[in-house]
Amino acid sequence: MNQEPIAPAANAPHGRFLSMKDVVADSGLSKRTINRLHLARQFPPKRKLSGNRIGWFESDYLAWKLTRASAIDDG
Repeated sequence: MNQEPIAPAANAPHGRFLSMKDVVADSGLSKRTINRLHLARQFPPKRKLSGNRIGWFESDYLAWKLTRASAIDDG
């Protein structure tokens, strides 16, 4: 059985998964603030990695960071 690798869509999220600990350390936001932003749909979607583990695609998180940087520039 010869299976070809599945090519990701051009706009599909990519990169490694970031843990809550990674996002807290990088963003400076608390877990509570991240969860609040997520519930308000102002943060990238969480991805269920296993029974008790969630994460974010690095590309989704980096895109969100860029929107936050432009929000500061706008004033």
